[in-house]
Amino acid sequence: MNTHIRIGDNRTFALKQAVLLYQDGTRAFATLHEVKHRPNQAPYLTAGQSVTTGFLETLANGLGASMAAEVLPEHVLARTPDLIAWWSRARRRLMFFGDGNTETKVLNGKMYPHPALVFMIQGRELFVRALAANCRPNGHSRLYNAPYWNTDAHGHVCLGSMRVPDETGVTSLSAWENSYFASEFTHPSGAVRLTTHPSGFVGLWSSLTGRKRTFPVKFLAESRQTLQEFVERRGEG
Repeated sequence: MNTHIRIGDNRTFALKQAVLLYQDGTRAFATLHEVKHRPNQAPYLTAGQSVTTGFLETLANGLGASMAAEVLPEHVLARTPDLIAWWSRARRRLMFFGDGNTETKVLNGKMYPHPALVFMIQGRELFVRALAANCRPNGHSRLYNAPYWNTDAHGHVCLGSMRVPDETGVTSLSAWENSYFASEFTHPSGAVRLTTHPSGFVGLWSSLTGRKRTFPVKFLAESRQTLQEFVERRGEG
């Protein structure tokens, strides 16, 4: 079996070590083995030793999982090498609808009050939840379903016409947020209750057309998830 890896330049890689993972239900451990080579024979593994934290750090750096030190602004809630979550205060925003429906056509391109929101980037995927309180949440804060089409029950966004920013660092967060609202909301994304408004999604935004008052958080639908659960589960529900 041949394996081809594109890394942007020409390098020769030699097999030096192997990691074996042992698992019993939810418990697991790993061992590190040196690889020995013999002329005209298959390589073999030496006796294993426990994987150390230092080895994992070296491996992560080699795989590009290292992360430069950043000064995190107040609105950032969580940060790992492959995840960043932040919150945004309640405000008025433009909304665009692209489903071609007569009811939503009259709502297109207008300003609406919006609740405070929690955004999360996992890899290159975007997730959005809503907040009832217009203040920085903590790990125990209850989250609500984002009241928007294109966003499913796990908060995962169907990117559709959204122009995804190239970067996922702290300096790009406003670009992700702006791109989300600059795209068109076109369809419900799976089985998700977007709002408790008696007239549903279209009724909610129709009632807010041209209104300068704050978003009625009483119409937010429960996600049954805290902020801590949201970032720990990484959009897995």
